Amino acid sequence: MLSARSGADRRRRFAAVAGSLLAATLVMTTAACGSDSDTASNEKVKLTVATFGEFGYKALYTEYMAAHPNIEIVERITKTEDHQKNLAAHLATNSGAADIEAIEEGWVGQFTSQPGKFYDWMEYGGAELKSAWPAWKWQQASSPDGKVIGLGTDVGGMAMCYRKDLFAKAGLPTDRAEVSKLWPTWDEFIATGVKFEAAKPGAKFMDGPAVMYRSILGQQPVGIYDGDKVVVDSAPGVKTAWDLTIKAMNAGLSAKIAAWTPDWNTGMAKGTFATLACPSWMMAYIQTQAKDTAGKWDIADVPGGGGNWGGSFLTLPKQGKHVKEASELAKWLVAPEQQAKVFRAVGNFPSTVSLYEDSVIKDFKNPFFSDAPVGAIFSKSVKTMVPQYMGPKSGDVNTAVINGLTRVEQGKQTPDEAWTQVLKDVKALL
Repeated sequence: MLSARSGADRRRRFAAVAGSLLAATLVMTTAACGSDSDTASNEKVKLTVATFGEFGYKALYTEYMAAHPNIEIVERITKTEDHQKNLAAHLATNSGAADIEAIEEGWVGQFTSQPGKFYDWMEYGGAELKSAWPAWKWQQASSPDGKVIGLGTDVGGMAMCYRKDLFAKAGLPTDRAEVSKLWPTWDEFIATGVKFEAAKPGAKFMDGPAVMYRSILGQQPVGIYDGDKVVVDSAPGVKTAWDLTIKAMNAGLSAKIAAWTPDWNTGMAKGTFATLACPSWMMAYIQTQAKDTAGKWDIADVPGGGGNWGGSFLTLPKQGKHVKEASELAKWLVAPEQQAKVFRAVGNFPSTVSLYEDSVIKDFKNPFFSDAPVGAIFSKSVKTMVPQYMGPKSGDVNTAVINGLTRVEQGKQTPDEAWTQVLKDVKALL
């Protein structure tokens, strides 16, 4: 969890920490190998890895098990919010946690507040690995007393995914450079959506409120927390994201589809909506859920410039019976070499900064998204982002805000009524 710092400190721009790709890879790969005695053992060790969404690890598991024949890896995948709730329950009851548990950025503060439930990475090679990550990413998974519960898997640099075929039907530009020029701001994004809707191309401009809200929030210098204090009712960040999302909904741009539902997945595949604010990990989700739409999607700049939404960590709950083997696997999974493979395969953008200037990332083009130069696009976004403080209730507060937006979209409340209830709901969480 980020320590409370001055506003100026918290707003400083992302700066890559020292360390070349070769050096970082050597350090992390060496740490991951461990002693030969484990891999030479005839005893079979089963490691359970609990994740959510698409981490892109399946091929890596196969590779790791081939090199470590005594290791069997079992993956457990749950919806994002359910996963975090399940982990909290497992920790509370001291039963049911996996050997390796992923934690999403929005919830990491909840778990750094109880570091005693996890093994401290500083006791499992963390000191040697620390320089591979930007300081803010490392600090996000650190407890106030200096324990480190997680190693970063990815970051959520921002862009905008769009359907070229639907843009063409609406008479809008389809070239990504021209599309980027349509919306330097979110207000201009909404104005473009109004033009799209007027053309009646047989689809809505956007999916629903959740993804737009989270994307705008990820661009604010101060989000839910300012230091250790929740500032939803006083700082402008959350309300700015709320107001712009309400404006888009009032303009009739939304398909009124809740994110991470079967209807949302179907909408991606069938072209029910034309744009989807796209943190880098969203590419993996689109490719998984809309396999037959390759070449119909492209990626442009996100309105409002850079930003970050998401990114995760691998942790070692103390319930795990094989911490040495689990720590070796986790360190191998987050090594730069593996992060590069995941990005090129599914799109999750690396959190190890030595990769950002390496050709394996910056020159990569994704054929599914019309050969968009995704390495360059997301590198630019991440380098200009302003990291936010993530406190213990960040995930729950975002859920309360999105629930409010959903009530408006369903006609159950006016925007003012919903915002008033959001503030009450947030207060009840604290």
